[in-house]
Amino acid sequence: MRPDDSARPDNPPQPRRPRTAVDALADAHLQASAAADPILATEMGIGGHDARLTDFSPDAIRARADQARATLAALAATEPADDVDRVTIATMSASLRRETALADAGELTGVCNVISSPLQAIRDIFDLMDTGTGAARHDMLARLAAIPQCLDSVIAGLDIRRSVGPPIARRQVELVAAQADRALTAILANTGPAAADPALAADLESATTRAGSAFAAFADHLRTRVHPAAVADDAIGRERYLLHLPYYLSADVDPDEAYAWALTQLHEITEEQQTIAAHVLPGGTVADALAALDADPRYQIHDKQAFVDWMQATSDAAVEGLAGTHFEVPARLTRLECHLAPSATGIIYYTQPSADLRRPGRMWWAVPPGQTVFHTWQEKTTVYHEGVPGHHLQLGSAIVDDELNSWRKLASFTSGHGEGWALYAERLMAELGWLDDPGDRMGMLDSQRLRAARVVVDIGVHCRLRAPEEVGGGVWDAEKAWAFLSSAVAMDRAVLRFELDRYLGWPGQAPSYALGQRVWQQTRHTALAAHPDWTLKEFHTRALALGGVSLDVLAEEMAHPG
Repeated sequence: MRPDDSARPDNPPQPRRPRTAVDALADAHLQASAAADPILATEMGIGGHDARLTDFSPDAIRARADQARATLAALAATEPADDVDRVTIATMSASLRRETALADAGELTGVCNVISSPLQAIRDIFDLMDTGTGAARHDMLARLAAIPQCLDSVIAGLDIRRSVGPPIARRQVELVAAQADRALTAILANTGPAAADPALAADLESATTRAGSAFAAFADHLRTRVHPAAVADDAIGRERYLLHLPYYLSADVDPDEAYAWALTQLHEITEEQQTIAAHVLPGGTVADALAALDADPRYQIHDKQAFVDWMQATSDAAVEGLAGTHFEVPARLTRLECHLAPSATGIIYYTQPSADLRRPGRMWWAVPPGQTVFHTWQEKTTVYHEGVPGHHLQLGSAIVDDELNSWRKLASFTSGHGEGWALYAERLMAELGWLDDPGDRMGMLDSQRLRAARVVVDIGVHCRLRAPEEVGGGVWDAEKAWAFLSSAVAMDRAVLRFELDRYLGWPGQAPSYALGQRVWQQTRHTALAAHPDWTLKEFHTRALALGGVSLDVLAEEMAHPG
């Protein structure tokens, strides 16, 4: 589908709503954040910062927290001009309060985990960089040359962290050191166009050599200085956990209630899987049915690029089939690109469009080492999660909404709201008939089962709760978590191992998916009951028009829209 000329990125529609003092505050905070965190700026598609890397030193982290506090104070002193302002103040204030609470507790300094710490940010940002022009290639070269100084700032943060805490888990240090050994290889996968430019060849070779030395020194520092001071315990404890979980969920929740709810969800999902298993393999168990699906040639692809092509075709069909039915899919969002990622973590993830839409939304598949067979029955639901009606529709709808300020468009994402929507989208596609194939439906249920299981594991391990007798009882630990996940989820074991390492090192983030989905489902039920004249499409359109909001704001706004 081709957008109208009036909707082209270089000719955007004129705003229908006057810019307010609250908008100005939000936009100023976003610009300050982009200048202070160039990696974040590139992720959001804000230009002018692509030649630099982020400073992760304690002083820089303190300065970013001070900026958040200043914005909080300014928001508190500014009257909203309309309902859009009111939502901005509520969401932005909640987000910044939770961010500064983590910063004040030292949780944002010296971060070291397998998926969301400075090492991965440095490595992965090169995936998003443009190389189509000489200026863009110069930016890539400058950013590559900035790696040694950036890693020095990371080391400074780690040194503070190991001297004053909070403690870092030994497992995460070992894993990040191993990732550092391979980081340059992943980055160089993106530098081909720059390497082909004769004017850059010498500088590129020099920058690559220095970056390689810096990554080696960083890995050595982790192994020789950070690792001896790290702790064997993966759990962070309830007190610290109560800072992390609300930050990612964007709502307060009782961990014990959430833990009990997730165990109930697991039971209900397993019962649903047993019903499907009876159709896939009469007389077999769920495990038997999953094995049969894996062995079925109809669900197998044996080539990486062919799998990416399948993802693209599945995504394109969803965009075409859903537009105008239960969703409004803006014409400017019909382009979603599927790609292989240079890293090899085994995850599929989404990166949002740039602010001007010149960089489209993209779905990435990071193929793990050794994987040669790709099972479509497991991943069709993932395409809907990352694409339409999941992240691409949700995040892209905010970007093309001309009534929202730039912070609401680009920077207000929280896992509870965003990932909760994407899980809601998976279930919704089953409701709408897009997952009627027994294998595809089993894949959706397996995805839902994983998300419920990791609520149990994440809360159980980090809050040191009692584990079920099926994994030995006693206090949760990594070994019991692995036994629990291995028996509950059909995921490839190499990918599942990475998933567990992720939960152990990124507390509070993984539960936000299923707990956020719960809020989305409750919000839809409440909103449609309160507004019987609304269609499902109207609910979705109104909810997505809010952009990224905290979950408590979402529930309030949809129950009592302005």
